[in-house]
Amino acid sequence: MSPKSIHKPEYQVLLELLREMRVKAGLTQTELSVALDRPQSYVSDVERGVRRLDLLQLREYCVACKKDLTGFVRRFEKDIGQA
Repeated sequence: MSPKSIHKPEYQVLLELLREMRVKAGLTQTELSVALDRPQSYVSDVERGVRRLDLLQLREYCVACKKDLTGFVRRFEKDIGQA
């Protein structure tokens, strides 16, 4: 049986990219949580891999960080190709 996606190296790349995107946008977890209309613990849980994002939530995360979803996915694909 294949391991759950949260245990794959690619998932760690995703988490690193999410945090990097937030930091490069100049946002704290609290500021991002306000933009997402969620508690700060939501952002923390996402970045620690405790909470998973669906596609729509990932898009909201990108929009709040003023990044393009397709650009984010391209970067992810590039980075996992190097992992």
